[in-house]
Amino acid sequence: MRGLFPFAAFFGTISAQFLEPAPTSAVKPILNGTAEFDSLFNYAPKAPPAVPFPGNTNTTGKNSPVPIPNTNTTANVAANRFSAQAACTLTPNNPTKFWRETVNLNGASPFNADPTYQVYRNVRTYGAKGDGVTDDSGAFQFAIDAWSRSSNFQQTTAPALIYVPAGTYKISNSIKMLVGTMMIGDPLNKPVLKADANLGTRPIIDGFDSSRFLGSTTNFYIGIKNIKLDTTAISVGTSAVALNWPVSQATQLYNVDFSMPNFSQHVGITMDGGSSGGGSGTILSDLSFTGGAIGIRLNNQQYMFKSLKFNGCNTAIAISHVFFLTVQDASFMNCGTGIDMSGNGVAGSVSLIDSSANSVGIVVNAYKTGNGAGSLVVENFVSTNSGATVSQSNGGQTLVSGSVPNTWVMGNANPGNYQGGTFYTTSRSSSLLASNGKYFLMPQPQYQQYGNDQFVNVKDQGVKGDGATDDTAAINAILLANAGCKIIYFPQGTYLVYDTIYIPPGTRIVGDVWSTISAVGSKFWDANNPHVMVRVGNAGEVGVAQITDMLFTTADVLNGAILVEVNMAGSSPGDVGLWNSHFRIGGAVDSKVDTNCAGPDASDCKAAFLMLHIAPTGSPYIENMWGWTADHSLDGGPSQVISTGRGALIRSTKATWMIGTAFEHNTLYQYNIVNAQNVLISFQQTETAYWQGPGAPISAPTPWAVNSAYSDPNFAGCGAGDAQCRMGWAQRISGGSNIYVYGSGFWVFFNGLTFASGHGYGGSDGCEASCCQSSICQTSAAEIVSGPRSLYWYNVNTHLFTNLIVDGTNIAKQLNNPGSWGGVVAAFLAHSSA
Repeated sequence: MRGLFPFAAFFGTISAQFLEPAPTSAVKPILNGTAEFDSLFNYAPKAPPAVPFPGNTNTTGKNSPVPIPNTNTTANVAANRFSAQAACTLTPNNPTKFWRETVNLNGASPFNADPTYQVYRNVRTYGAKGDGVTDDSGAFQFAIDAWSRSSNFQQTTAPALIYVPAGTYKISNSIKMLVGTMMIGDPLNKPVLKADANLGTRPIIDGFDSSRFLGSTTNFYIGIKNIKLDTTAISVGTSAVALNWPVSQATQLYNVDFSMPNFSQHVGITMDGGSSGGGSGTILSDLSFTGGAIGIRLNNQQYMFKSLKFNGCNTAIAISHVFFLTVQDASFMNCGTGIDMSGNGVAGSVSLIDSSANSVGIVVNAYKTGNGAGSLVVENFVSTNSGATVSQSNGGQTLVSGSVPNTWVMGNANPGNYQGGTFYTTSRSSSLLASNGKYFLMPQPQYQQYGNDQFVNVKDQGVKGDGATDDTAAINAILLANAGCKIIYFPQGTYLVYDTIYIPPGTRIVGDVWSTISAVGSKFWDANNPHVMVRVGNAGEVGVAQITDMLFTTADVLNGAILVEVNMAGSSPGDVGLWNSHFRIGGAVDSKVDTNCAGPDASDCKAAFLMLHIAPTGSPYIENMWGWTADHSLDGGPSQVISTGRGALIRSTKATWMIGTAFEHNTLYQYNIVNAQNVLISFQQTETAYWQGPGAPISAPTPWAVNSAYSDPNFAGCGAGDAQCRMGWAQRISGGSNIYVYGSGFWVFFNGLTFASGHGYGGSDGCEASCCQSSICQTSAAEIVSGPRSLYWYNVNTHLFTNLIVDGTNIAKQLNNPGSWGGVVAAFLAHSSA
């Protein structure tokens, strides 16, 4: 999330908001519930509290053995109602209207001070006509800005779902998005937002929320789906822009079409966040670009581009700046240039896989540096009637032409040296492939082929989602009763659960603007006996389990909480999957972590045990996932010094696809791949916890006990007092086989938080700013142990690490692989043999 931009021009702006304690009046208590319920959360993190719980009549100040949650009489009603439901089958019925127009849209924000606050807004209700003649830009902005959202510092309390029915909407002024907003069009008949001829160089949609002193690297939780953006009414000589998108993690741009005039100066996507840069993104998926000068002008720290189609663009992707980019399943047709990375230093590394070009002048125009910068990997590429597949911009030579049936590498190979363009063989596991030989990819399910009679709204069936009621029993009853029968719709809300939610085979779940499931209670207290909040199937079960647009978190400091565990496999790839679903620990008013974890010692805030566990029997497809342990409060609360034990533990053996994922600020590791088989990771991004390193009161594994049952690292290779070594791993790979990684970005910025004088980092604005140890903040990024087989790892990028990869005595050092933001290894193939 963090990076070069916010600390150059943006850090000073946000410091008062994000790094100073908020006034007491601005720190909102959790839940807006009773005082008795609020006391549930006020306990010492290391042990259960000695306070009465709702329903506990014990007045001695001690807890009953099992705390009694807030009574929910509707839970039993729901259980009885659904327990004997007859068998049924979910069958597409091809409705004429999208279900979001007709289903009961009763989402609410339980933490908003206004009880009348509306989450769902149909732009027609706010005055938009969609007739192609009326100026609808004011109606769109009215729908987005309604309820005084821009003046509310609490970002998470004001989610908005902006629904756009079919029609053509004339736009004469830029529509400005806000954090916490998702704009969704009708996928059955995509609405068109057409620029008025006088819009000029202003974008149709400006996705940059600069309110509340936000910068591009704190523009989270913004989404656009199922929209057409059309600039054809603007003159071809004008530098028109369809969308400005300088955003960061937990954002979504999906199923959007860009229509621009041929032979024009128009640009589909720009990433202009002013002095705060282009953002820290994760993924753009399933987009199309027609015409124009440039499809995407890329200016961001990192990105995954998945299933993008370019037709008639002069340049499809023009890179102004990126540290690493993974392009998968792209189609370039009738373009002058596919990817322009011709400037010296504009790109750290680019991976182009499973893509094609037809009638393209130059597919990739690259700058050959002779070191890690500008690394390029091309794999399984099909060229038809096109010029050079890779052309060297500084010299004009053709480096490779025609199709690339296997893997071509330009950059540092380890073991080995700089490769000016070398072919390698990547032996792909058939279990990860589609029938066409490409890696399997799947569009995000939106269930537009089902009418509203095929949906169950959980709030209509006794679930509250009010951030105060125990919804565990009611949710479990509804899921069991409707598996294979209905699609389960979670309207916006915070759904408290005191025990495991079991996702049975046959389940399809969809949320609103990241509807939240939040753990609470004694079941999740014990780090020695961790407990799962959401369990996707049981070991050995096979079927469908799909989750879209959801958020997983904890309502308090819960040492033993495993947020999501995947045990199921599908009959077909993608049957089990999560799309646009994220983890957040702390950072918002919906959790006591937000106010009880101001530091400086993270031992006082062991907030969650593990974010994501993919068990050996699990086989999920995961696209667009951010696992974030908060480094600041989104809602203006105090500083966050939080210790989440672990990020993603991957132990699957059947097939796992992780497409555009990121895990940040976890104590022991961000990714841990243990004895896994058949794993594809296309784009991964990490950050080390800001509070770790020299200057921190504790060093890893503290405050956690090493738990061998969860394959924890023990940091045995670090000296007892070596705080710069005892920091969370970006990634560990232990044993396993058939592991494929395309694009890794492992970042570290700070060495310890200090509160001695104000709220600074490492005592002198962090090791990035103070250049301690020659601008090194952490010893090692990634570790390989126990000899994996058939490991193919392409384009590993690091920032401020001494060692990129530690593999026994084979260590890839930043000193020997300089480039981009620190170090780049284009191909790590030491374990590529079977």
